[in-house]
Amino acid sequence: MKKILLLVLVLLCALTRGQAKPFPKGTKRVLFLGNSITYAGTYVAVVEAYLLTHYPKQHYEFINVGLPSETVSGLSEPNHADGRFPRPDLHERLSRVLAQTKPDVVFACYGMNDGISMPLAEERFRPYREGMKWLHTELEKAGAKRIIFLTPPVHDHPKLGTQGYNRTLDAYSTWLLAQRDSLRWEVADIHFPMTRYLEEKRQTDSTFKLARDGVHPGELGHWLMAKPVLLYLGENVESAQSVAEALADRPQGEAIFTLVARRQNVMKNAWLRATGHKRPEMAPGVPMAEARQTYDEIEGQIRALLKQRKTP
Repeated sequence: MKKILLLVLVLLCALTRGQAKPFPKGTKRVLFLGNSITYAGTYVAVVEAYLLTHYPKQHYEFINVGLPSETVSGLSEPNHADGRFPRPDLHERLSRVLAQTKPDVVFACYGMNDGISMPLAEERFRPYREGMKWLHTELEKAGAKRIIFLTPPVHDHPKLGTQGYNRTLDAYSTWLLAQRDSLRWEVADIHFPMTRYLEEKRQTDSTFKLARDGVHPGELGHWLMAKPVLLYLGENVESAQSVAEALADRPQGEAIFTLVARRQNVMKNAWLRATGHKRPEMAPGVPMAEARQTYDEIEGQIRALLKQRKTP
C-alpha cells in the first residue's frame, strides 16, 4: 500500500510540475516600476512574452509604469536635463499608481539614477536605502502578494568602463541583495551578471558595448536583464543567449513577442497619462479607454497565435 501511495504522489508531482505557475494563485496584475530603462520596456516585454507562451492558460496583465529620470531617493543634480526639470521622485506618484493599477505582483528596478552618476557617498546612499525601504512598506500596505526588487543594470563609463560609476551601483546592489537575509526581501540580481558579461566580452573586444551611452542597454542588454528575472522565477533559460533562443521552442514565439512589445508601447504611455507624473517631455499617451481597446484587440491576436502549432 505504501508503495502504491508513493507512486501516486510521484505521478501527482510530475503532473503539477508541468502546470506550475510563476506567480501566486489569484494573480491578475503584474506591475513594473523603474526609470527610463524600465520605461524602454524591452525586458518587460520579454518576461511577459516568455510567460505567455509557457503558461498560456494564465491571463496576467503586465503593467509598465517606468518613468525616465526617476529616483526612489528623491535626489536630483542641480543641472539635470540642462536645467529644464529636476528628476521626478517616485514618492510623488506611487499612491496614484497603486490605487489605479491594484497590482498583485510588483517588480521594482531603481538605483541607476539614485547615485546621481557620482562616487559612492553616504549623503546619496542613505536616501536610496530609505527610499527602497519606504517602497517595500508601501507595496505591502497596498496588498501586493509578491514584491521583487531588481538590482540596477550595469553602468559603462566611456573611459573607466565598469570601474567608474558602476562601483557605486556595485554597492547599491550589494546592499539590496543583503536584504534577502536581513529583511527577507525578494531580490533578483541583474547587476552583477550584466557586469560579468560586459567585462568578459571586453577581454576579447575592447570596443564591445551593451549600451551606446553606457546607461541605456540595447536589445542584448535587455535580454541580460530579463534572463535573471526569469531564472529567479524558476524558468529554464540558463542556456538561452537571446530572446529568440528563449522562445525558439514555442509555437509563434517570435510573433507573440512582437505583439506584446507593440501593446506595451501603447499601454505604458496610457498608464503614465492616467496615473499622472511631473516629468515633462514625455509622449502624451492615449486615453485609457482607447488604450484598452488596443489591448483587447492585440490580446485576441495573441490568443489566436497561442492556439496554433509551431510551423515547420
